[in-house]
Amino acid sequence: MAKKTKTKVEVEEPQVQEKVVETPQVVKQPKVETPVMETPEPKRVKSKSTSPEDGWEIKNRTYFIKGKAKRSLSRSIKSSGIYYFDEEKGYERELKYCENQQTCFVDEMQGDQRLSHIIFRRGTLHVTREKQTLQKLLSLYHPGRKQTYTEYNPQIEAQSEVEVIELEIKALTAAQSLDIDMAEAVLRVEKGSEVSTMSSKELRRDLLVYAKRNPKLFLELVTDENVQLRNFGIKATELGILKLSSDQRTFSWGSNDRKLMNVPFDEHPYSALAAWFKTDEGMEIYSNIEKRLNS
Repeated sequence: MAKKTKTKVEVEEPQVQEKVVETPQVVKQPKVETPVMETPEPKRVKSKSTSPEDGWEIKNRTYFIKGKAKRSLSRSIKSSGIYYFDEEKGYERELKYCENQQTCFVDEMQGDQRLSHIIFRRGTLHVTREKQTLQKLLSLYHPGRKQTYTEYNPQIEAQSEVEVIELEIKALTAAQSLDIDMAEAVLRVEKGSEVSTMSSKELRRDLLVYAKRNPKLFLELVTDENVQLRNFGIKATELGILKLSSDQRTFSWGSNDRKLMNVPFDEHPYSALAAWFKTDEGMEIYSNIEKRLNS
């Protein structure tokens, strides 16, 4: 028997194509540097100076003594042993006027201290612009400023004069518009019972003069509701409708002496009567008197 020979069958393996995987190129991003934020330094706020000498003007200055002392030939004020409380330093500082020093503060003085006097002649003291130490002592630091003496200020003086003139105009305008009864009531405060014998022209003239001389008091009287009531009571008493006792403590009817009211202690009788006219009982009496006056 023939031997079977085994044949080798070679099976070719299929060629596997290798896939080439391309590695993506890494693009380098440029480095972005983060800016370092610098912390700003806190601004230093300059503290406002509270020195009284801020805005000080170099000029001639004049000072006047206040009150009755201005009539005297000479008046001296203290130039040593006085103190000023310094808000900035927080303590009292001694003051002294020495002509040989450039400051009025003792703690700033150097060398000898030759004390000088501060004297007002006929109520006035003129200090030239060269004497700054004395001016600053008087205007800014002396405890007697505005109490013992005052500094002349043309702006304040002008403003004060304008206010007085405006007040006079207001008073005169009010005087012109007052009716004759109110004019008599206001003027009676100044002239008393004399107004009863004055003509209307005389009343108007004296009223205008009074308004010009005392504008503030005049305007107060015009707006005082009791002025007319007081005048009403005075007229009723002068005509005999009412009677005021000799001790000025009691009002009564003039016809039969029947008591109407008692005047409270330490009160003006006609002011008390004016207040009483506002009460229920007083209003009836007022109406009764008004009818008699107009009849």
